[in-house]
Amino acid sequence: MVPRQPVITLDGPAGAGKSTVARRLAKELDLKFLDTGSMYRAFTWAALERGVDLRNPDALVQLIRGSLLDFQGGRILLDGWDITDEIRAERVTKNAVHVADPPNVRGELVRLQREFGEEGGLVTEGRDQGTVVFPDADFKFYLDAAIGVRAKRRVEELKKRGEPATLEEISRGIADRDERDRRRKVGALRVPEGAIVVDTSDKTVDQVVAELLSHIRK
Repeated sequence: MVPRQPVITLDGPAGAGKSTVARRLAKELDLKFLDTGSMYRAFTWAALERGVDLRNPDALVQLIRGSLLDFQGGRILLDGWDITDEIRAERVTKNAVHVADPPNVRGELVRLQREFGEEGGLVTEGRDQGTVVFPDADFKFYLDAAIGVRAKRRVEELKKRGEPATLEEISRGIADRDERDRRRKVGALRVPEGAIVVDTSDKTVDQVVAELLSHIRK
């Protein structure tokens, strides 16, 4: 009998480096990678593009159930369309709260996430992966970083996309989002029980990946 491969969760606030580190970790360990942030962004983008009312949770649930989301070679496909770049737009970021907040909409995405990881062999990142989605994960990590560092990373990302942004504006937005995320009734941001906390503020991606691998390989 082939032993079940592990489920590894990375939680933490926006901009802490979860997606980049999780993707690298999955590659190093030859496991699947699940970017849950991209899931929320994908359906936010779909609602905006298809004229679905973002303030109507039932309509969003129907949108999710009637769409096919897939991850292939680091790309994000929705109903066969590659939307990897489109979902990083600031208009998607600002509206993702409508998909992430309503309990029935979030519950639908949690269901999809669990289906994706039911066979194990998964590295997944998000806000509630080690607390809600996979509370019995084999390894749990919580990545954090100073607000100023996270804001700078986001500004650099937006500049590469040609979208204007100021450090002050993005810092304020991140601080507000942190507060909202910690106060959410469903899927609140918190350190999962038993998780190893890693501050990425002064570390390169290589250093963070190496630190996580050292814990896993022990």
